[in-house]
Amino acid sequence: MGMASLNISLPQSLKDYIEAQVERGGYSTPSEYVHELLRQDQTRRAEQRLAELLLEGLHSGDAVEVTPEYWEQKRLQLLDRHQSKPEAR
Repeated sequence: MGMASLNISLPQSLKDYIEAQVERGGYSTPSEYVHELLRQDQTRRAEQRLAELLLEGLHSGDAVEVTPEYWEQKRLQLLDRHQSKPEAR
């Protein structure tokens, strides 16, 4: 993956904070520290979205028991739907 550069302006207090975290946290550079913060933010947002989707699913209607027979019926429905579509050319 190629690297791109992004320059940002920070108040001196935040610059000092980042530099202190680099020294304390064992990071090689401020860039490495910011990378880690961004990865953590991405993970947090993905987990938050997953939680939202799980709650949406819980509130979407009555529960359905999922059994091997249920999956077989779903598979047959998908096959039927696929086979009944006209071929795209």
